[in-house]
Formats: sequence, C-alpha cells, structure tokens
Amino acid sequence: MNLCIPITEDRGLQSPVSAHFGSAPLFLVVDTDSGQCRAIPNTNHQHGHGGCQPLRALAGEPIDALAVGGIGLGAITKLQAARVRVFLSGEPTVEQTLRALSAGELEEASPATACAHHGHGHQEGGCGGHS
Repeated sequence: MNLCIPITEDRGLQSPVSAHFGSAPLFLVVDTDSGQCRAIPNTNHQHGHGGCQPLRALAGEPIDALAVGGIGLGAITKLQAARVRVFLSGEPTVEQTLRALSAGELEEASPATACAHHGHGHQEGGCGGHS
C-alpha cells in the first residue's frame, strides 16, 4: 500500500509528522510493503484562509491511504470519492505512524472528524494545529 503522510522535514522514516494535511511543507509517500519512501513538496503549504489545495501536489500520485493529524472536510470528501482511505494519527514520526497503522490503532477519518475552522488553531475537533 502507498501511504501518504504530511511531514515537516524529510528524514525518511524518522520524519516528523505535520499536524495538518494542508499546511505540511512536504508529503512522504511510503510503500508499506517495501519500506521505500519519497518526499513530495507541497507547493501550496503557505496559503491564506480558504486557499488550501494540498491535493494538487499529490495529483497523479498512486496513493492508497493517508495518515494525518488533521484534515478539512473538503479534502476528506475528495479523497473518499477517489477511494483513498484517510486515517487519523497523532504519532510524532512516520515510523511510529506506520507501526500504529499496522497494529490497527488508527481511526478512519470521517466528515465528523474533519477540521471545521481552517486556519484558526485546530484545537477543536481533533485537529492538532498547523506546522
């Protein structure tokens, strides 16, 4: 499976996970079978309110699932329509996120768990804040 995780800097499996999908400067795509990974820049990570377009950076990428700390309703809806599963994770590194996913410890995101107040701290609704 190709799993995409928003990260703050590329250190491979030791990369620190960004708290929010749309504001991550990078995405790490990990092949969970082989362990190979590669970083993809999010060219839209610095955006104004309502201007979040992280899916553009991932267009055409073969992604089966995402593991995120926080994600907006629009992104969840688009990803679910494309049959990409979205999991919620508060793990600090990619490696720990992979372990939690493998152990079945990550909750699948839904519209009810989406960040409703983009750009306003994300302290409510399970969102961890922008990184």
